[in-house]
Amino acid sequence: MRLTVARIGRAHGLKGEVSVELRTDIPDDRLVPGEVFETEPASAGPLTVSRVRVQAGRWYVQFAEIGDRDAAEAARGVELTLDGAESDEDDAWYVHQLVGLAAVRPDGASVGEVVDLLSMPAQDVLVVKEPNGHRAMIPFVEEFVPEVDLDGGRVVLTPPYGLLAGEEPESTGETAG
Repeated sequence: MRLTVARIGRAHGLKGEVSVELRTDIPDDRLVPGEVFETEPASAGPLTVSRVRVQAGRWYVQFAEIGDRDAAEAARGVELTLDGAESDEDDAWYVHQLVGLAAVRPDGASVGEVVDLLSMPAQDVLVVKEPNGHRAMIPFVEEFVPEVDLDGGRVVLTPPYGLLAGEEPESTGETAG
């Protein structure tokens, strides 16, 4: 199975260094000099890590095959992949398992579709594309995502009011006076 370790972000500087959006919980083990990654699309790689640094919580990587800013800009959006095994953790999912799942409320009402999972400093965030095209960012914590049903092809969401664009405020029963 192919696992995405990171997605190449913006060029940084003139010598081909790029920022990367992590898709792994163990970047220190995965992003090391000498590591060779296959890519998606395949025509962009393989890419060999030559240097890695972290600055203000952001990861920057230099690849042997990317030598200048133009090449770095052209690589934006390329995914770094490797062969990996399924996790044996009960509450661990890979991005490829979540993308495409239906996002629903506990009563089954459709909210949209999961289109990405972002690794943020505090917690992961599910990106859900709503029917109106709005992309909602839902913290991937049990309180807001109480159920992930891979076999059923859905995630159940209970986010607080305001995270979804199509929500109407709940009536309090009070009238203006």
